[in-house]
Amino acid sequence: MGSFIFRGKAVHYELVGEGRPLLLLNGIMMSTKSWTPFLEAFRRGGNQLLLVDLLDQGQSQAMDGEFELALQAEMLKALLDELSIESTAIFGTSYGGEVALNLAVTHPEKVNKLVLANTVARTNAWLKEIGQAWNLAAGNPEAYYATTIPVIYSPDFYDRKADWMDRRKQLLTTTAFANPDFLSRMARLTRSAESHDVTGRLHLIDCPTLIISSTQDHITPLEEQDYLREHIKDASHVIFPKTGHAAFYERPDAFVSVMMGFINHQHRITVM
Repeated sequence: MGSFIFRGKAVHYELVGEGRPLLLLNGIMMSTKSWTPFLEAFRRGGNQLLLVDLLDQGQSQAMDGEFELALQAEMLKALLDELSIESTAIFGTSYGGEVALNLAVTHPEKVNKLVLANTVARTNAWLKEIGQAWNLAAGNPEAYYATTIPVIYSPDFYDRKADWMDRRKQLLTTTAFANPDFLSRMARLTRSAESHDVTGRLHLIDCPTLIISSTQDHITPLEEQDYLREHIKDASHVIFPKTGHAAFYERPDAFVSVMMGFINHQHRITVM
């Protein structure tokens, strides 16, 4: 556990285990703590995990004003240099996947494998409206919950995990969603995502890439994942049925099997 200073702000990071580096990039509402149930599985196969609270996330210092999402990629480049990590595999989900894409197109030498879960190449007008709706609901914890959380999960998951969702609603509406600091961070993060657009630079990604999608993703729809597959050279694509935006939460065992199988597969197979 440590921190480093990037442009005057302390950024929280954690190194777990030993071996080949694997950088985990959070979704927009997540933090390094979100990965706790997955750490043991992610470490298997000889991986050293690098967890980071992105700018304005978790234990990283709050930003003073607006910034563009691309700044997150520059922060990661500085962190990798700080830790003397020449190149790393990266897994990013949602907002974290967008940050991973920015790093891969601006500093491709730093990325040797890329897994993108429920990620888009750009923030279109529809997705921008979703972020703005989240921010408009801030100040009313129950309204903020109703605006942000149900759309993240699939109807099937809600049916299977109704009690868990009820407990989560009680927790979030009395803690994070009632916390002005968390909400101001979220507002800046959602606005930073409005600047995201790497559609004209996807051809610069030349590392093995896996795209993981969900059929019931109502935040980053399946056609957005198809676009990534079509424009990233030799990208592989796995689709989970009856699954929402938070695929790794809804299908954790299947998700980890697919993701870590790809990350730890070291030799390309040629079929004659």
